[in-house]
Amino acid sequence: MIKEAKGILAKAEAEARDLTEAEAGRDDAIHGRLQAIDAGLARYERMQAAERSATAVVDGNVQAAANGRATMPRIEGVRDRIEDDPKRGFRHLADFAASIKSAYTPGGAVDERLRYVAAPTDFHFEVGSDEGRMVPPAFREEVWEAVQEYSSVLTDLAPEPTSGNAVEFVRDESTPWGSVGVQARWRGEAAQMTASKLATDPSQLRLHELYAFVTSTGELLQDAPMLINRLTRKAAQAIAYKIDDAVVNGTGAGMPQGWFTSGALVSVAKESGQTADTVVAANIAKMYSRLLQPQNGIWYINQDVLPQIITLTLGNQPIWTPPMAGFRDAPPEGGFLLGRPVKVLEPCQTVGDKGDIHFVNPRGYYAITKSTAPEFASSMHLFFDYNVEAFRWIFRLGGQPFLSAAVSPAKGSSTRSHFVVLDARA
Repeated sequence: MIKEAKGILAKAEAEARDLTEAEAGRDDAIHGRLQAIDAGLARYERMQAAERSATAVVDGNVQAAANGRATMPRIEGVRDRIEDDPKRGFRHLADFAASIKSAYTPGGAVDERLRYVAAPTDFHFEVGSDEGRMVPPAFREEVWEAVQEYSSVLTDLAPEPTSGNAVEFVRDESTPWGSVGVQARWRGEAAQMTASKLATDPSQLRLHELYAFVTSTGELLQDAPMLINRLTRKAAQAIAYKIDDAVVNGTGAGMPQGWFTSGALVSVAKESGQTADTVVAANIAKMYSRLLQPQNGIWYINQDVLPQIITLTLGNQPIWTPPMAGFRDAPPEGGFLLGRPVKVLEPCQTVGDKGDIHFVNPRGYYAITKSTAPEFASSMHLFFDYNVEAFRWIFRLGGQPFLSAAVSPAKGSSTRSHFVVLDARA
């Protein structure tokens, strides 16, 4: 059947044409039959393994009884110990990639370790152009760990894991001093109580797909350290930046809703007569006063803002301080501003533009991710004629602010929110 399928593809290629409907149907039928055979063989092998184990137990018990010894322990189940190794026998990602290259090269050897990580439809690698190989879980998680390392925002938001593609949640934007929602009232003796109820708004948050698609030449596959750096660190950096940018600036269309583009944003105006592209202590103090629960706040800034923040003072007191260990661990970590941590974040606007400084309470942003590690797959077939292998990561993330608008305080007119930025100073 494999030989027949190869003949069909070779004939079409020699005539420089696509498969006819009949040829495509026969090719699909061959693939379906091969998959069925593969599944049948797997079932037969499991049955044989169980039979061998059972026979060994019976023979051992018979021999033990004949010798007057105690009965051997019974085997209650059989499992493949390869599942105990998250790398499935491969030393590192480059070792796995080199095995993939060999398997998909005509005349190349098929590494036995690939049998344990390949999808069932991929066993017949000699034909077809849409197969791929499952990647050992340890290598999938390598990129996930690297993403968390590079992403400044994702770790602060502590996203909630989910196994679905959407999450239903209830939004409650009422305040203790407002006229809706749960109320507390004083009551005179024997007076009837007035009931109140939650002011809830059901909402749905969908997960959006983010991917990294990387290609690697055959020459690069031979350089393990370089390959590992490209397939983990570089891909992770790209994914992490897109996550941060979406959480801050996302439109909500095909990506998470960023707080900078949401209705919950509060923008603090510049000081009267303030020089363009400057930051003054009054800007920072007013931003602090507009954040809901500022004791939980984190400053996110563009790196261009650092030189001005570091020298800010109120009276004779600096409002920026280095980390506890001193200037040795200062920028890019950013130190502390009015006692709250400062983090450099690329998606922030450049100095002087609206959004060069963000003061954020992460508790005001709801984020969800898939509960498993990012999906990771590789394929030699996609660019087979270029001797290039393709690697793909898919990561799913959803997010939006809890509030749809800023909150009015009990006293005063200045609204407050979980997200405060400094307005432009042009």
